[in-house]
Amino acid sequence: MTVRCLQLPLSTALAASHKVLVVGGKVKKPGKRGRKPAKIDLKAKLERSRQSARECRARKKLRYQYLEELVSSRERAICALREELEMYKQWCMAMDQGKIPSEIKALLTGEEQSKSQQNSSRHTKAGKTDANSNSW
Repeated sequence: MTVRCLQLPLSTALAASHKVLVVGGKVKKPGKRGRKPAKIDLKAKLERSRQSARECRARKKLRYQYLEELVSSRERAICALREELEMYKQWCMAMDQGKIPSEIKALLTGEEQSKSQQNSSRHTKAGKTDANSNSW
């Protein structure tokens, strides 16, 4: 086995003897980066961890309550829509048999009454504006 002797610049030779890396002309020391943490009291650290866990559980509980309320309101809405759909199906079956359900008759007469009320109110408003314009 042959060993070659390499001529290294002085900064590289010093870096090798002191376990310092030279990368791109910059000297870097091995070890952890950043600020070294101060000695933290173990009891304080454990208490912060417990408090964080309590808060996390509380947030989780609130989130689940919100989701349960949301699901129950959606289920109620679905039930109401199913009942309405069933009512419409029954109305359609009755009309297919030549019968007009009383609910539809009530709706139709209610619409006719509201239309007649709207028309009468329009006529009275028009009469008032005509009367006002003639007074000048």
